Amino acid sequence: MVTRLSKFFLRTLREDPAGAEVASHRLLIRAGYIRPQAAGIFAWLPLGLKVKAKIETVIREEMAAAGAQEVHFPALMPREAYQATGRWDEYGDLLFRLQDRKGGDYLLAPTHEEAFTLLVKDLYSSYKDLPLTLFQIQDKYRDEARPRAGLLRGREFTMKDAYSFDASDAGLDVSYMAQRDAYERIFQRLGLEYAIVQADAGAMGGSRSEEFLHPTPVGEDTFVRSEGGYAANVEAFTTAIPDALPYDDAPAATVFDSPDTPTIETLVAHSNAVLDRDVTAADTLKNVVLALTHLDGTRELVVVGIPGDREVDDKRAEVAFAPAEVSTATPEDFEANPLLVKGYIGPWSPTGAVLGEESATGIRYLVDPRVSEGTSWITGANLDQKHAYSVVAGRDFEADGIVEIANVRDGDPAPDGSGPVSLARGMEIGHVFQLGRKYAEALGLKVLDENGKLVTVTMGSYGIGVTRILAIIAELNNDDKGLIWPASVSPFDVHVVAAGRDQIAYDVAEQASADLEAAGLDVLYDDRPKVSPGVKFGDAELVGVPRVLVVGRGAADGQVELWNRRTGERDSLSLAEAIEKLTR
Repeated sequence: MVTRLSKFFLRTLREDPAGAEVASHRLLIRAGYIRPQAAGIFAWLPLGLKVKAKIETVIREEMAAAGAQEVHFPALMPREAYQATGRWDEYGDLLFRLQDRKGGDYLLAPTHEEAFTLLVKDLYSSYKDLPLTLFQIQDKYRDEARPRAGLLRGREFTMKDAYSFDASDAGLDVSYMAQRDAYERIFQRLGLEYAIVQADAGAMGGSRSEEFLHPTPVGEDTFVRSEGGYAANVEAFTTAIPDALPYDDAPAATVFDSPDTPTIETLVAHSNAVLDRDVTAADTLKNVVLALTHLDGTRELVVVGIPGDREVDDKRAEVAFAPAEVSTATPEDFEANPLLVKGYIGPWSPTGAVLGEESATGIRYLVDPRVSEGTSWITGANLDQKHAYSVVAGRDFEADGIVEIANVRDGDPAPDGSGPVSLARGMEIGHVFQLGRKYAEALGLKVLDENGKLVTVTMGSYGIGVTRILAIIAELNNDDKGLIWPASVSPFDVHVVAAGRDQIAYDVAEQASADLEAAGLDVLYDDRPKVSPGVKFGDAELVGVPRVLVVGRGAADGQVELWNRRTGERDSLSLAEAIEKLTR
């Protein structure tokens, strides 16, 4: 049946909505696809649901081709399973938690590993039942601190999550690659460029983890790639540890006066003035004091030494210390720890304290991988207004461990030796994990193997952000007039506009719509009788159906105008020619 705009639930906006930051956010609201309900929460209108359904159809077809079967779980889940796996606490403030009238704890699920695991445990008991892959397309909930950019980072979103179940690690490898290959087909069908990068598993846990990132300047993720094929999210990037250097002939660590030099910049300037050599920020060791809040609520300070020409990357720090929350030390922390001399902290002091036995600051000390054995540094002497030079790692101090929190830069060497890396921005559109046995162990998912012995099932988890993909497609396909959907996901195949004032225009447009519908096309017909042609044209351009058939002044002579929103071409031709062109 032809969809008539006079009856269709649609109102477009002429002005950009307040607070809309990116093109997809502005245009999806203006064109009547979504409506905001609260920060990061949107209602879906008929146009939006049609596009979303087409994306979901592509996903369902490729999931079926990969052997996955669809199920559906509730969003509202009880606490117990998430408590058993540790994620009730690990997710922290990201979880929407609530209680029922009897005081029972529930959550709005961010993902459903626990539910899938318990379902398979309930119904399957033998290796003969495996391998098995299940999936669902369902709304998820995360209490984002700063929801932004419309559908790109919301608090409610639609996701496809799939889970594989195998009796062996070799089986998991096969299931993992089947899903990974299906993702490539999905994104290719949707016309999305993607990069597959190594990623951190985060609260999901597991071993192998890869993200599908769509390169875009508005992306929230930074990733690196080398010409030799290495690619990783910056959180998963590992620094190549330099070889140990000999230090038998290195000068002794020496304290020198360095008044008013609490920053790397002031220290470098002062060192160049007083030391008999050229000094750069890379010669200095910056010591950063961080506060870790652990899951049990305890608070711990750590000092991390990184080269002075590097900055702390907050995301890398979050991953490095997860599940603890990371923040900078407060003035109160320094007051409570008098050995922390702000601006002059170091791993060595002239009192001779040795880390690992008694820290120079009395606090756990970690270092960047570049602070390897034999490297020599200019760093704080833990005395006010004093620094030290020739402080050698492995001779003058031993760290309590290595941690990756320093920023990654263009030109850093890839850890696999494939050359220098370059940085790019991207938006996550998919993520695949080899979960292993974390959830199966926690929830007791075991099956009998071929020898009648109970073995723990190994799992994979595979997610695609459906609503995020929709927003990215909108972000990529628009101009200054509105959206321009690819034909594969457009809400309609053709938008017919009756633009003349005479009844003949409506009669011809009516017949054209019926003929196109009969030919198998999904038609949106703008039959509004008291709306000006200018408004109709503006709405057609804003809504973004890629092919627009305009029936106007030439209707009496059998002439129409066919617009191609993607190329900008506008052709005047006969109605028969237009219909033939649209239906071929």
